[in-house]
Amino acid sequence: MTLAMTGHPRVYLHGEIDTDAPQRFQAMMKSGRIPASSDIYLNSTGGNPIAGMALGRMFRSAGMATHLGTPRPPKHASVAAKTAVCVDACVYAYLGGLYRWAPTGMDRIGFSVPPAASTKASPGANRYLADMGIDVAALATAATPSRAGMAWMTADQMKARGLANNGKLPLTATTQLSAPTPTLELKQVGRKGTHRVTIQCSPGKTTVTAFDDVGAVRARQVAARGTRSYFQLGDTPLLGRPGDGAVVEGGSLVIRRAYPPAELVDLVSAWSFGAWVDGRSRAFRDGFSMPTHVLHKQLSDYFYACWRAAPWSPRQKKPG
Repeated sequence: MTLAMTGHPRVYLHGEIDTDAPQRFQAMMKSGRIPASSDIYLNSTGGNPIAGMALGRMFRSAGMATHLGTPRPPKHASVAAKTAVCVDACVYAYLGGLYRWAPTGMDRIGFSVPPAASTKASPGANRYLADMGIDVAALATAATPSRAGMAWMTADQMKARGLANNGKLPLTATTQLSAPTPTLELKQVGRKGTHRVTIQCSPGKTTVTAFDDVGAVRARQVAARGTRSYFQLGDTPLLGRPGDGAVVEGGSLVIRRAYPPAELVDLVSAWSFGAWVDGRSRAFRDGFSMPTHVLHKQLSDYFYACWRAAPWSPRQKKPG
């Protein structure tokens, strides 16, 4: 496997993954030529699966992100970028990325042998996939065999099964359900920062706070440009305040609102929750969105804990 450096910290690995590839990569990491948290672009038709897994473990331990890709041609070159492929051993290396971008354009990723069979044939593959947080069954069902015998995976299949996360780790929920003030924290760590939402309910009052942990410099830049902040449930904005962007607290951009307790059912039932800041022009919008539907059970439990601790007049709609 050949390593090509095209500016810090983007690294291109292309060619067959041979048995010595992990040692060469590790040597470049130790020398500082490949720093932690680098973006790794892969283009390989296969090679040694054990070496692929060893590379993947190094990617994960160093918090690296994996993509498919080839070096970009010069800006004014007439030659288009080549299509990248990632097969067999390369897939194992790709799955080691802490952040894994799904293939785009004509890039392709998959196996020469259906995954259910290839994982049995590769020593330690099942253990490696478990260590990387990859469901073996999800990997097997994502690949669709073609007439040529290749089992390719589409971007949608990979995202739906957690094989690709496009720069965002799974959303988590931490709850404290006891009276008098049940609390909930939603958290999603991403390549560009951490997003958090806290909800606290008490008799007569519910407070929802969104934190976009992007660093003090970025937070101040967004706050200076923001003229309106609001929450969003699915596609529906709510609790917007014209003339009020957001506030900076430490390294976070913060939006805090008193939330009508009777409307809490809409929040916990929503497909997604977002917190956004708009600027003077439509060209400026900053914030985040969380796929809250994946935590429906935890959100529903929290809703009923709030209701028991601080009852309000019930509504017809309740979370299912």
